[in-house]
Amino acid sequence: MPESGQRTTEGHITGAVPAAPAARRAGLLLVLVLGGLTALPPLSMDMYLPALPEVTGALRAPAATVQLTLTACLAGMALGQLVVGPMSDKWGRRRPLLAGMVVYVLATAVCAFAPTAELLIGFRLLQGLAGAAGIVIARAVVRDLYDGVEMARFFSTLMLVSGAAPIVAPLIGGQILRITDWRGVFHVLAVIGLLLTVVVWRSLEETLPPGRRQQGGVGAALRTMRGLVADRVFAGYMLAGGFGFATLFAYISASPFVVQEIYGASPQTFSLLFGLNSVGLVVLGQINGKLLVGRVSLDKVLAWGLGTILLSSLALLLMTSGVFGEVGLFPIAAGLFVLMSAMGVALPNTNALALMRTPHAAGSASALLGTTSFLVGAVASPLVGIAGEHTAVPMAVVQVACGTLALVCFLGLCRPWRTSRAEG
Repeated sequence: MPESGQRTTEGHITGAVPAAPAARRAGLLLVLVLGGLTALPPLSMDMYLPALPEVTGALRAPAATVQLTLTACLAGMALGQLVVGPMSDKWGRRRPLLAGMVVYVLATAVCAFAPTAELLIGFRLLQGLAGAAGIVIARAVVRDLYDGVEMARFFSTLMLVSGAAPIVAPLIGGQILRITDWRGVFHVLAVIGLLLTVVVWRSLEETLPPGRRQQGGVGAALRTMRGLVADRVFAGYMLAGGFGFATLFAYISASPFVVQEIYGASPQTFSLLFGLNSVGLVVLGQINGKLLVGRVSLDKVLAWGLGTILLSSLALLLMTSGVFGEVGLFPIAAGLFVLMSAMGVALPNTNALALMRTPHAAGSASALLGTTSFLVGAVASPLVGIAGEHTAVPMAVVQVACGTLALVCFLGLCRPWRTSRAEG
């Protein structure tokens, strides 16, 4: 295996940390390319959100059915990670990534012309399966090229990009709906995917040389994952993160109907509120990374985050069920803002604490964490629309249930007080 920082005769980096100004310029290009790959899944999900009420009318389908288009895309992203990750370890990064991007563009183009909700659901599933290539391989490329502090810094930069994408995506979607219908959102996504495919093909070199590739394939990866799930503490963090993500996705899938249909906001107002909530998530995430990590126990910060998620969910349930009488959009928006901001503390720390236990299998652990979160989130999506689109109570009920399960899994399986005593 090449040593850290070793270069081939062509000058491409094959080890850990790039050096000196040329490598730093290459590193900036890498940030842009991998940032685009990381941002594509949130763009695929969130640009489409302001159009959900319009889709129900255009395809003459109930809200619960249209919300399955989100579930299908999310489930595809979850399952695709399990497949693409081992493929990239076996065949290198470029070929699976380019194949996934081509399929993504084609599936997105078909979504733009889907005549029925059922066909749209099917190709949203394929879109998610293909889009998972960018999520998994972006992380794998960073692991190929960087190590230690440099790797942590690079991942922090990518987190900023992926956090900014949900802020921009609904705003773009809302503006697209000013000049065209919901199908135009998929036209734009197809163009973005095509441009990103060209950039990857021209700019991203292979980062996993043949001598470092694995031969075990999917079977070996699944056996490793089975061992990880048997670790009680790892499973606790994994489930806490999964149910926390489900709380987030209940908001993502229900909020277009809650904000626009129930409280009468325009698609542009919804986009602004969604962007504001995403800003809260990004800001709390950066406070977590810059100020809290290293100064406060990660378990304590995680407990605070999960507790805040549960309390804000309970407040939303009380408001939407009429306990405080008829409330307007502002109190609901405030509750959603607190909930979303707390995600910026809870979700990164569940991943960090879980991965700290698995230095021997960080890649498989990362895929398992991502897949679990996406699958649990996909289950939550149709539940928020089960009582129709004229009440926000189902959204709040799902959020309270998932927030409770996240906190119970964390306390019951991880038992953080024992960790604190051991550290003391």
